[in-house]
Order: sequence, then C-alpha cells, then structure tokens
Amino acid sequence: MEWILIGLVLLVVIVPIVIYNRLVSMRNRYKNAFAQIDVQLTRRYDLIPNLVKVAERYMSHERDTLEAVIHARNQAVGNLKEVAADPTNAEAVRRLSQSEQGLTGALGRLFALSENYPELKANQNMMQLSEELVSTENRVAFARQAFNDAVMSYNTMREMFPNNLIANNFSFQPAQLLEIEDVQKREAVKVSFQ
Repeated sequence: MEWILIGLVLLVVIVPIVIYNRLVSMRNRYKNAFAQIDVQLTRRYDLIPNLVKVAERYMSHERDTLEAVIHARNQAVGNLKEVAADPTNAEAVRRLSQSEQGLTGALGRLFALSENYPELKANQNMMQLSEELVSTENRVAFARQAFNDAVMSYNTMREMFPNNLIANNFSFQPAQLLEIEDVQKREAVKVSFQ
C-alpha cells in the first residue's frame, strides 16, 4: 500500500513536469521555425529596393506603383521585426500576414506593368532580380510551411487533455499560423479558344 501511495505521488509530480517541458519544447520549435522565415523574408525585403531601382529607370511615369511597392515593403519590414521579437504574439503574426499579402499584391502589379516595357523585361538586372525574388518566394513558402507545421503541433499539444490543464495554468497561449494568401491562386483559370 505504501508503494502505491509513493507511486501516485510521483505520478502526480512527474506528469505535470513532463507535460510542461514538452510544451516548452514545442513552443521553442515554432519560434525556431519562425527564425527561418525571418531569414528568407529579410532576403526578400532586401531584393525589393534593387528591383524598384531598376524598374524606375524604365517606368518613371508609373510612380504610384513603385511607391506602393516600397510602402508595402516598409510596412512588412516593420511587422517582421515585431514578430521576430516575439513569435508568440498572435496579433503581430496576423499583421505580418496582412502586410505580406499587401506586398505580394503590390509586386504583382509591378510585374504586370513591367510587361508593357519590353526594354525592362529584357534588362539583365531585372531578369536576375526577378529570378532571385522567385527563388526567395519558394524558400519563404517552405519556411512558412515548416513554421505552420510546428505551430499546429504546438497548438494540438496544448489543447489535448491533460496538457490543456498545464498550458492554461502556465499561460501557454495559442500560436498563430502565418497565412499568406496568394490571391492569384484563388482566381479561376481563364481559358480562351481563339
């Protein structure tokens, strides 16, 4: 009887410690996964001013579009810094998602307008920057997927019983997915037979 009582006491002490430590580990995983996004988004943001500088030479009367890209980039940079400081801040992650969608839209408009400028499309710097930007976009997508997987694992773990008892008592807040919606992917494909 004495051994059973000692076993129960140890169980009551050890299980919460194990759960707490697993929650800390999962939270640190998604923070680390965000660090990878931070690296790739920073690279993306560093490429954009160069892209705009090249485009400016050819598209001088498209000033509004160029300024919109720079404004969207600066807003995204600010939001990235905020999330990088605290990846557990769900509202900051939401703002970053929104600013990334705005930047993606502004870049889409820039590339659409650049189609009207054959000299710009043929410019070696523009082609190289565009290629680097596409490559970086792919890296961002992979890093974002890894981050969202880590967030989902963490959120699932913190919501499961008895983990939720420990999570709620020790302020393990739900993590926010980084969702960057590409509006173009949601549009219907237009087919024309001419």
